[in-house]
Amino acid sequence: MNSTPENKIVGRGNRDGAALFRDWYNDLSQTAETDGRAAYVFVMGSLNEILKSFDMPVVFPEINSLQTAVRRVAHDYLDEAEDHGYSPDICGYVKADYAVQKRGGEHPMGKIPKPSIAVLTNACNTYIKWAEIWERMYDIPIFTMDIPGTRQGGKPSLEGSVDFENDRRYVEAQIRELITLCEKVTGKKFDIDKLREVLKNTNSLHSSWEKVITLNQNTPAVFNALTDGTIFLGVANGLKGTPEGAKYFKELVEEMEYKVKNGIGTLTEEQYRLVFVGVPCYPIFRRFNELFTDWGGTFINSTYLWFASGGANRGFQYDLEDPIKSLSIGLLMSVRDAMDSMFHQEIMVESMVKDFKIDGIIYHPIKSCRTVSTGLADSRYHLSKKIDVPSLFIESDMMDRRVVTEAQMKNRIDAYFEGLASRRQRMGAH
Repeated sequence: MNSTPENKIVGRGNRDGAALFRDWYNDLSQTAETDGRAAYVFVMGSLNEILKSFDMPVVFPEINSLQTAVRRVAHDYLDEAEDHGYSPDICGYVKADYAVQKRGGEHPMGKIPKPSIAVLTNACNTYIKWAEIWERMYDIPIFTMDIPGTRQGGKPSLEGSVDFENDRRYVEAQIRELITLCEKVTGKKFDIDKLREVLKNTNSLHSSWEKVITLNQNTPAVFNALTDGTIFLGVANGLKGTPEGAKYFKELVEEMEYKVKNGIGTLTEEQYRLVFVGVPCYPIFRRFNELFTDWGGTFINSTYLWFASGGANRGFQYDLEDPIKSLSIGLLMSVRDAMDSMFHQEIMVESMVKDFKIDGIIYHPIKSCRTVSTGLADSRYHLSKKIDVPSLFIESDMMDRRVVTEAQMKNRIDAYFEGLASRRQRMGAH
């Protein structure tokens, strides 16, 4: 292969992201093999920065679970959990993780270490019950960060207002409690300069991630928000606060800027620019995306990039002079943003339609995540009264292949694109 600049830079983000992901799992496997412990966290408000300042290995059970689906073995884990009494109707992520724990950490990507602590927020109601499973299994401390949500229909109180400052101080007090707990769990004294170093890396990652998302406003789109975006999210969450994560996203910006400059899109011929609302269909992940790309459709943006990015999409910059206060501001804003992107999707989507020149909106409610899926039909109806963008409503699941019917989805997706093509012809005739 010719080592041209294009061959070197185009696709680098996917290649390097996959390599970093493998390295991360290899490190977790080494921790598990030496009987080490890790902090268990979730993507919405992981507080990775505090944990990294204590040099704690960090496990994201949500990411572990979706990886079992992408690698087409989720059914084995789900069946095992259901054999132990877990209902088919509850979160597939929880069930897959439970089976991982019962198997001693066995996972397609390696071995998952046991937890020494679990840190969670109230961004998802399932988080609390999920963490209680680990509490019973391992007798570990559980720290629940209570983040006050927005009170005005997806319109957060402004930074500097009395309400925001009251909420921020409440969050800061909890961060300080977490620091004390981490000192107890690790036996290490908190080092605020180490936190500053971690936050500096996070600032770089945040800034780059925001640029990457904005670059997809260009035509053609430089990345697919569903497939490429999932790789980017994995790095953004797992390597947040690390030099490797910061370097990766800096180079990702370079790749996307190169593609914009040279007119290189994620598709050879981009026909339709789509927004994705919900959680991807991981059991047939690649094929699910092909059902859209075969028609020249590419996902330009998604609510998933919002709520699953841990706030990285906002580009928030921490004040290194006052890191704990600044962390409380960033955490409050990012978790609220994540919750709003789930509960007020129409606000998020409406803001994307114009800026990203969207032709269609794909709603994908799933059986095993009611937090994301409840209200999507109402949200779709409400948005349809405000903007004239055709939408599609298809249901499947993020984990359970038993409720994924590819042929049925294909029929509906094909009909949707036929409608888009007909609409485009009619509009072109006027």
